[in-house]
Amino acid sequence: MIDYPPQLSEEVRRRLRGLAVNPADVEERFVRGTGPGGQKINKTSSTVSLRHRPSGLVIRCQGGRSQAANREWAWAELAARLERRVREAAGAARAAHELERRRTRQKTRGQKERMIAAKKHRARVKQARRGGWED
Repeated sequence: MIDYPPQLSEEVRRRLRGLAVNPADVEERFVRGTGPGGQKINKTSSTVSLRHRPSGLVIRCQGGRSQAANREWAWAELAARLERRVREAAGAARAAHELERRRTRQKTRGQKERMIAAKKHRARVKQARRGGWED
């Protein structure tokens, strides 16, 4: 059984399990926040930074003062970005398959007739340049 941080909601854990994310592949750091907020933001390490090594994704979450809430949001964002990557890869594979299917399918009788008529027309145009067409 994979051990995710115990503070994560069951919904986030389910999403991460569905993506087969190994918590050992995720580097989790708690760092001091930046921006306005004065002493509170400068003294506490409530910002959560996640780095998913296999994909190279880096998530940094500083949504609120609570480290636990920021941790939940960061893990949820990691799951969302990985899901988006999976969807995009599946869509690209589907599009490539459809393109190949269209490229290699049989031509209809009408398409063949139009293609042959176009070739004959082009041959007549070229022959006319050379000095005339003889039937």
